[in-house]
Amino acid sequence: MSKLTGKVAVVTGGNSGIGFETAKSFKAAGATVIITGRSPDKVATAAFELDVTGIVADVRDLAAIDALVNQVKQDFGHIDILFVNAGIFLPAPVGQISEAVFDDQININLKGAIFTTEKFLPIMNEGGAIINLSSINAYTGMPTTAVYAASKAALNSYTRTAATELAPRNIRVNAINPGPIYTAIFEKTGMEEAQLNELAQAIENRVPLKRFGQPEEVAKLALFLASDDASFITGGEYNIDGGINLNPILS
Repeated sequence: MSKLTGKVAVVTGGNSGIGFETAKSFKAAGATVIITGRSPDKVATAAFELDVTGIVADVRDLAAIDALVNQVKQDFGHIDILFVNAGIFLPAPVGQISEAVFDDQININLKGAIFTTEKFLPIMNEGGAIINLSSINAYTGMPTTAVYAASKAALNSYTRTAATELAPRNIRVNAINPGPIYTAIFEKTGMEEAQLNELAQAIENRVPLKRFGQPEEVAKLALFLASDDASFITGGEYNIDGGINLNPILS
């Protein structure tokens, strides 16, 4: 497959989960791929395994994004694809939301996402593609996800406006809304294993297809949106959720 031959793609949060699998699919499709992440060890390990360029950058820090963009410009000149994937999930029920829980999710999922795009735009080629990783939680009203959901709903709104404003440059901007996907994001919540297992079972029971999705399934959708096969698609949101958003109260 060579859908992305000659393209340069940046995948934020590319050292694990959906980002890792998407970076793998982009490279297999012929792209030159750069992955980013906060952990030097994880970025180095993933970059070695994928045989791509790895750059450490914390999207909470605008100076770090500046440094990332400068390094990519120096080493590659321009980019064609930006997969804004880096994000975190910190569950907290309404009434027990701390400032730290709010700040971390907004700073990474929204502020970091927006400024990643803002700062890469000057080196994005005409006809480029930006893909924002959002979530169906923007719509489901799932308990304990208020701040996470708000960050993703705002990102979807930004996606639509960015698509309108970047159309004159033929830059397409779309969002992917995954449902429950097997990634390490839940393990980073600090929940006990028993709690995680209980949550996973409860979520799986609500999915019409009765399973979690796999990161590589999301990667296939990202590859489509990044390629010329999606050349007339912009400003869209694409659910990949096993049908859970068709009827959120289905059990």
